[in-house]
Amino acid sequence: MGTPLDTRDEQVAAVLDRLYEEYPDSTISLNYSNRLELLIAVILSAQCTDERVNKVCADLFETYETPEEYANAPQEELAEAINSITYYNNKAEYIRSACADIAEKHDGEVPDTMSELTELAGVGRKTANVVLQHGHDVVEGIVVDTHVQRLTRRLGITEAESPTKIERDLLDVVPQSDWQQFTHLMIDHGRAVCTARNPDCDDCVLADICPSAKPDADVDLASGEAW
Repeated sequence: MGTPLDTRDEQVAAVLDRLYEEYPDSTISLNYSNRLELLIAVILSAQCTDERVNKVCADLFETYETPEEYANAPQEELAEAINSITYYNNKAEYIRSACADIAEKHDGEVPDTMSELTELAGVGRKTANVVLQHGHDVVEGIVVDTHVQRLTRRLGITEAESPTKIERDLLDVVPQSDWQQFTHLMIDHGRAVCTARNPDCDDCVLADICPSAKPDADVDLASGEAW
């Protein structure tokens, strides 16, 4: 078991320093060439790997280009085009509805505010934050995905469980200049080392400050369950 630093601010600062060094090229792993493609890719990525989404989108983005084309696509046709994605029927509905609103209410342009984005079907705060950050260069929050949830709890940075409450906690302790990269660093480390089922604590640059680190820790603070 590692020993976290005295304050959450110190803990976050140490985590950032080490992960910046470990993952100097950390960035978004979804492939897209414009804001609409980014929005669609992020909607599809919910509970699905970015690798799978990128494979599906390679063909999808050649078939459909404008909000109108997505909105007017038959439900069955669009669902078939993304049928290897989790919850593809629901996501096809979200995309068609969101694109109809973009075409009709936003002159065909992906909105650039949190309130307008979260009014679109299939778009919650996490998706909106990604689109704002990478589509509009607007950073007003921290994207909290499953990796961020898991690692921040394991590291003792937060005890909150819901993404909304975790984000609220993180905004208080993560420097604003690091809000965007914080997520990418957590994702990279979560994929490479601090995996959900069997984290490689022996090869982790954060093990000495992680209260969940095996073999000494009895409990995975992310789940609250014994290792």
